[in-house]
Amino acid sequence: MMIVIPAYQPDEKLAGVVEELLEKTDFSMVIVDDGSRAECLPLFEALAKKERVTVLHHEVNKGKGAAMKTAFRYVYDHFPEEEGVITVDADGQHLPSDVIRVVETFRRNKDALVTGSRRFTGNVPFKSQAGNAITRLVFAASTGVKVYDTQTGLRAFSRNNIPKMLSLSGDRYEYEISQLLFCCREQIRIVEVPIETVYIEDNASSHFRALRDGWRIYKMILMFVSSSLISFLFEYVLFLVLSLVTRSWGQSLLISTAASRVLSSVLNYYLNKRMVFETDNKTSFFRYAVLALLIFGMHYGLLHLFVVICGIPKWLAYIIVQLIAYPMSFVLQRKFVFAKDKTND
Repeated sequence: MMIVIPAYQPDEKLAGVVEELLEKTDFSMVIVDDGSRAECLPLFEALAKKERVTVLHHEVNKGKGAAMKTAFRYVYDHFPEEEGVITVDADGQHLPSDVIRVVETFRRNKDALVTGSRRFTGNVPFKSQAGNAITRLVFAASTGVKVYDTQTGLRAFSRNNIPKMLSLSGDRYEYEISQLLFCCREQIRIVEVPIETVYIEDNASSHFRALRDGWRIYKMILMFVSSSLISFLFEYVLFLVLSLVTRSWGQSLLISTAASRVLSSVLNYYLNKRMVFETDNKTSFFRYAVLALLIFGMHYGLLHLFVVICGIPKWLAYIIVQLIAYPMSFVLQRKFVFAKDKTND
């Protein structure tokens, strides 16, 4: 098992992390100096002299995600015998005992991404509690997958997944969200191991910037569901236009719903296939067609109920129905329509 530690402007806490891990495990490690200032060079030089430690350098700061990719590429090229990698933060917030527990869990779940999940108890900075809580809710609402700690840096996964991890977008803190979204797309299990929540000096050594890095994280999640947002807007506008054009017809509601639904479904299918689930599943179109018929039946039934029976305006009823139908449609697409073909595993 290889330990990967991305480090930017580290202090002596990094030396403590390395010493403890070398003492309590037999793992080798790759540390990446992500363009730190010159004053940090003696620390990296001292660590490079230690047995089982390799130190790599970026000339300029490229971001945590880029540093991890550099380490993953090095591990994949130079350590073919290793079963996997585990990422550890450089600031001393991951206890060696928790690192060992995550590795032990990984060895029982080698097909999964195993994460050290903090419970955020005790003396935790408010911005860390609030940030993780918001991201947790947004991630669950967007993907249908519940992950308690979406921003933990303690993660273990198989060496076989390194090539795909290297292809993921994101070079800074958003890369860790990109990993989770990759698991959602590929239906790779995310196994969380409860760990201690450790914040040293109120997390003063963290280089996370709430506005800048927070936007990168949420932008990554929004990109994940952008196909649904685009399809919804397209369908909604088309439905309103068709409702006006056919308002004097006897089956205006049915015609408007069916036409807007069919056209938006075609758009949604190709966007989801290319942008979200990134699949080459050969039977996905047939599966999607079956699902689309089922969703259309539910969609029209609810619209008829709200508009004809309850008297709710069409523009409002359509939004209500979409809010009901979207989560169901997304989960079924992920699990049924765009599921990976087992022959491709």
